[in-house]
Amino acid sequence: SGEVHNKGEISLMDIIGEIRKNPNINKAGAIACFIGIVRGESQEGVPVEKLELEAYEEKANETLTGICEDIKRREGIIDVHIHHNVGEFGVGEEVVYVVVAGKHRKELFSALIDAVERYKKEAQIWKAA
Repeated sequence: SGEVHNKGEISLMDIIGEIRKNPNINKAGAIACFIGIVRGESQEGVPVEKLELEAYEEKANETLTGICEDIKRREGIIDVHIHHNVGEFGVGEEVVYVVVAGKHRKELFSALIDAVERYKKEAQIWKAA
């Protein structure tokens, strides 16, 4: 599943708990996760103190769920979750969790990378001005 949340509404352990409820979890050999955090400098090297993220929530939820469903259809993938936070964040705070359960690490890591690349390109989430 894919969803946008206000900061603090969901944790990595909540998501892993949801994945463990999947009826096919006994087929999984691993759970892999990507945690996106606020970097202390911009890509140009300018110091960053805080980051504010906004979303077109309904559309972003639809997009994130679509990415999850798409990747879940792959051979060896059991479950995919993308949960993106919005609000105001300090340096080091967690903004996104991408969690994938799969049978083998080769398919698992490939799916995790693709899920991360796709949410960054496709989700209707942006930095506030």
